Amino acid sequence: MFAVGIIGGSGFTGAELLRLCAAHPQLEVAFATADSQVGAPIAAFYPSLARAYPELSFVPYEPGLVDQVDLLFLALPHGTSQRIVPDVLGKAKWIIDLAADFRLRDPALYPVWYGEDHDVPDLLGQFEYGLPELFRQELTGAATVAAPGCYPTTAALALAPLLQAGLVDTHGIVVDAASGVSGAGRPPKPNTTFCTVDEDFTAYGLLDHRHTPEIEQSLSRVSDTEVQVLFTPHLAPMNRGILATCYARPKGTTSTAALLDTYRDRYADEPFVVVTEDSPSTKATFGSNAVHVTARHDPRTGWVIAIAALDNLVKGASGQAIQCANLVAGLDETTGLTATGIYP
Repeated sequence: MFAVGIIGGSGFTGAELLRLCAAHPQLEVAFATADSQVGAPIAAFYPSLARAYPELSFVPYEPGLVDQVDLLFLALPHGTSQRIVPDVLGKAKWIIDLAADFRLRDPALYPVWYGEDHDVPDLLGQFEYGLPELFRQELTGAATVAAPGCYPTTAALALAPLLQAGLVDTHGIVVDAASGVSGAGRPPKPNTTFCTVDEDFTAYGLLDHRHTPEIEQSLSRVSDTEVQVLFTPHLAPMNRGILATCYARPKGTTSTAALLDTYRDRYADEPFVVVTEDSPSTKATFGSNAVHVTARHDPRTGWVIAIAALDNLVKGASGQAIQCANLVAGLDETTGLTATGIYP
């Protein structure tokens, strides 16, 4: 049994970590911090967790807390983890950060895409990028992991088989993706209130969304050459889920059947990837750590289409963090996780 600490436990990803840890046979939560909810019982703040945590309350963050845990999850807004990590490195055996603070390898990208310099750029190289389906070898036995963003996970898993096999051009790739409102976090914002989001569908982050370099970084690594992506995210009136529809130009001749065979071969041994001939849906992945993917070739226009769906709070965040925790701790990768969604 491993003792777990969660810094930032009152947000949606923190709550999802608490839920998943409660069902995990080897992870036991020792504390969960939440500076905005100090003293609040978890059972009162999230009644869905009442049975799992009847006595545990949110506590303020103190570096000394980390001494009592084996595994530390950071479920914080971007910019906060990089201020905490220098104080906790070497205290917990494993650190998994769910924010973007340590995802990008090039520190020069942070002021361009996040609007500020990185506080500890010398630590970027210590974090492995936590997308097991693409970078499992680097994750096994790692001490520090940067869990990917929800959009980059969806886009990377949709496009990676095409780029790894050299089937499409590496430039001119288009990623259109829609996310549920939980992706914006728990704190209320004018653009995420019920009256704003209900019966609306809108694009945002036009041309400059901060997940763009993360998508390009992952795909450049798997293809071993520079990849350029035009990424446009959309906000959908649903709680959970991401659907990414990606477009690329093929190299040479191909077909839908050949593309699907490529995906089946690439993901044959992946416990959380479902390759389907149907169009993936967010509902099919709800509550699970699964990603559903498919591909098509359009002989009329020449385009290749790759589509992926997942639950942005599970495979897109906390579930993937648990998957990485299993890998670094030497556990079976699927422990405490399911590829089965909730329906209806």
